[in-house]
Amino acid sequence: MMQATSVQPPKTVRIIPATIDTKAAITQSYRQLQVAAYCRVSTKQDEQLNSYEVQRTHYEERIRTEPKWSLVGIFADKGITGTSMKKRDEFNKMLRLCYKGKIDMIIVKSISRFARNTLDVIKITRKLREINVDVYFEEQGIHSIDPTSEFYITIYGSIAQSESENISANVKWGKAQSAKQGNVPFQCKHFLGYTKNADGEIEIVPEEAEIIREIYERYLSGESLHGIKCYLEAKEIPTPAGCSVWRQETIRSILSNEKYKGDAIINKTYVSDCISKRIKANKGERNKYYIENNHPAIIDAGTFARVQEEIARRSGKPKVKQKGTKTELSRYSSKYALSELLICGECRTPYRRCTWTAKGKRKIVWRCINRLDYGKKYCHHSPSIEESLLQNAVMRAIMQTAKQNIEVLKTLKIHIGMGLTDEVTEDKTLDIQIRIAEIDAEFQKMLKAVSADNADGIDEERITELMNEKQMLTVQLEQYATMRQKRESAKSRLDEIFTILDGLQNHQMKYDDTLVRQIIECVVVESKEKIKVVFIGGTEIEMTL
Repeated sequence: MMQATSVQPPKTVRIIPATIDTKAAITQSYRQLQVAAYCRVSTKQDEQLNSYEVQRTHYEERIRTEPKWSLVGIFADKGITGTSMKKRDEFNKMLRLCYKGKIDMIIVKSISRFARNTLDVIKITRKLREINVDVYFEEQGIHSIDPTSEFYITIYGSIAQSESENISANVKWGKAQSAKQGNVPFQCKHFLGYTKNADGEIEIVPEEAEIIREIYERYLSGESLHGIKCYLEAKEIPTPAGCSVWRQETIRSILSNEKYKGDAIINKTYVSDCISKRIKANKGERNKYYIENNHPAIIDAGTFARVQEEIARRSGKPKVKQKGTKTELSRYSSKYALSELLICGECRTPYRRCTWTAKGKRKIVWRCINRLDYGKKYCHHSPSIEESLLQNAVMRAIMQTAKQNIEVLKTLKIHIGMGLTDEVTEDKTLDIQIRIAEIDAEFQKMLKAVSADNADGIDEERITELMNEKQMLTVQLEQYATMRQKRESAKSRLDEIFTILDGLQNHQMKYDDTLVRQIIECVVVESKEKIKVVFIGGTEIEMTL
């Protein structure tokens, strides 16, 4: 008996309909769509602002004429870049409403108006798709709610970003050409001391210029940045931004800004790229341009040079660790001139001002820091010196130098002059600038001679030769600029010292910290009875205490 064969039934496919939320479907079909529009103009120029108003009117009319659309609002950013999300306040406000369920669809003219950063476009449209918010790009005819739209959004977004990068490159090139021609962008709005007249020319504001000069004078007289800050606030002098509270960084910037001596440096900073727009200090990544005599000077070149030397001197002073502390003392003390000038003759360590009390009486003395902190471990014989005796000896040294014959002053002048008339230091800046201009002209001529059909005609060896020569000449220009600053500083310091010494010849003066800082290099304590006063320029004189 044969066994019956089992027959496999045919394969069938049965569609199971998706579960429909009837209530939600009915609600969606009858309720109005909450629609918003976004528009953006990149600049605040009149033509762009007119375009902005046209866009607003267009979207308001379009949304209001659609019977099933309800206008949530027109969100618009004026004069804002599309490469970054940070400062687009209206755009970010619109997104927050989307996340709260207040917006169903956004209409925007094009992907480039929505964002010029491809990554931002994709990231935002994905987030909005997850919460069923559609973005309709009119020019491209794309709805972001459609999953297949992302491919097209990526392409158009990349084109928009590429346009921004090309614009950025063109702007960068334009700025470089402008800098080569010596055109200096000078913003006077928050710049103390200068303003622009009706013709756009830079002018000095006399009352503000006096503040700048006083800041420079106080710094050279030995006052600290904190001391200058307190003085300006006590006088109720507003900051460049119009604030009542000064920051030490602001004062330091004023003291080191070459614009106050009439010059200007172009390209101190640069924007890293058009997407992040991060501003970086130019440490050689871009060419810098130094423009001399660009505008009227408030501070003469000699004073400016001396201030730069003083800034470097204070920054370069070695710190001294105080006994029993984990931190070091400040490098510079503006309170007492001798805090940085008085040195132990035995161990070369600075002296410190101390208050001693004996038999109920207080006495101010100066003591070697090594001896104070470590006893005789590092310094065996350094003496303690009463402040009054020390100050008297220093002033006697100054008076004695001032009253010496003219030959001594001539010697001092030779030392301080630092070889100002030396023929070796002849300034060839103009010749170098002319040669650099010739190199640039030759570069341009070579570039114009090269065409698509003649790409092999580039003389790479000659280009390398010119580039190396230009680099070497640029270094020489910087060296000459440094030499000029040193000469100006030396002349200014020399004139001031001679004025002081000349005035002291017939006028006895009391001890003065400002005077001491201006003309004394250091004071060496050689013994309990003797000190050596070293003047700026190298002249030395020994005095008994």
